[in-house]
Amino acid sequence: MGAVGVTLASRLPGFAAEPRQGTAKSVIQIWLAGGPSHIDTFDPKPNAGEAYCGPLNKPIPTNVPGIVIGQLLPMMAKQADKYSIIRTMTHGNNGHETAAYIMLTGTMPETELTYPSIGSVVALKKGYEAGYKGNLPPFITLTQPIGRFSETGFLGAKYRSFVTGGDPNAKEFRVGGIVLPGGMTAQRVQERRALLEAVDSLAKQPDAEIEKMNRFDEAAYGLIMGDARKAFDLAQEKDDMRDKYGRNPFGQSCLMARRLVENNVPFITIVSGGWDTHKEHFEQMQKKLPVLDQGVAALLEDLSQRGLLQSTIVTCFGEFGRTPKVEMDPPWFGGRGHYGKCFSAVVAGGGFQGGHVVGVSDLHGEEVRERPVYPWDLSASIYRLLGIDPHGRLPHPQGCVAYVTPLAGGKVPSGGLLKEIM
Repeated sequence: MGAVGVTLASRLPGFAAEPRQGTAKSVIQIWLAGGPSHIDTFDPKPNAGEAYCGPLNKPIPTNVPGIVIGQLLPMMAKQADKYSIIRTMTHGNNGHETAAYIMLTGTMPETELTYPSIGSVVALKKGYEAGYKGNLPPFITLTQPIGRFSETGFLGAKYRSFVTGGDPNAKEFRVGGIVLPGGMTAQRVQERRALLEAVDSLAKQPDAEIEKMNRFDEAAYGLIMGDARKAFDLAQEKDDMRDKYGRNPFGQSCLMARRLVENNVPFITIVSGGWDTHKEHFEQMQKKLPVLDQGVAALLEDLSQRGLLQSTIVTCFGEFGRTPKVEMDPPWFGGRGHYGKCFSAVVAGGGFQGGHVVGVSDLHGEEVRERPVYPWDLSASIYRLLGIDPHGRLPHPQGCVAYVTPLAGGKVPSGGLLKEIM
């Protein structure tokens, strides 16, 4: 009953009230590139048998009665009251590039328009259009590009994510583009800047282009010299906090994301690769899931304890799930393939309630049995909590009609906004 409580409750009078709007200030998007298995994580099916579960057939209870998750996620099990699980994400596409586009933009591919990612839309709506004044870019990716498609779509390069590069678990995390030149100290940079300003008479002339260049200079110096640079300095964190997140690139990226939220960055993506487990699937799960478990659990607990979770949306998903039935035939010998028909996502914070399950899949996790959730249902819910109108217009350089989500056009199937948990 606990697993279907949200679905049943949503039918009761007065439950599905209009969702709250504009409660969130930032988004942390955890992107599991390659597509994680929903069966081994957030929609376990222990009664489906070994052909589906393999050795991971002992799901564990969480701190929310009635909700169980995969056995390799014990830390997240203790934080289940802070997040909700969507077990019926669906789009039906099994190609990496197309499925990534669908999930990251919240739209289906079109021949006429290439839509921007959710992060780029947030950079537009909560960044530049909202008069964002931060020295840090409004859209930051830790630490490698997502790839597979142009994240800015028709919005253009201005709304591209700033990708840090580097390894936040390294002794010195060097963020590409905002480190001091080799051999330079902060004092020498300031002295050179003062000298440049003294001899640059052009900077004093009232010219629009010159003013634009000056603003770019100010932003660049702010990144290299100011408080913005300190946001990336994990050495300011205590050792026990760094240990809590996990001394690995993913765990330290989660910690870095919390620091960026504290610096009011509207959208942060954490990229975790290697989830395309066609071969040696269960061996890979033994390695990857504990890292994911520790990093995400620490992030949710840390945000909550600092009073930031109520204003920070956290999402965790990939482009699709993986085949519920283990592929034992050659050449896979125990792997899982791509599966976009039914898979899971996790949402937390920013107005999303914790401790619930949305949707019900069938016995084997192969079909949506109750309450489908489409990518645009999820993106529209995120936008609504950020105070962005899902039916609003996006600017197009050629004046084409483009909406924030395809729900505005009414030409896509929809299960509706996630009102059950908003």
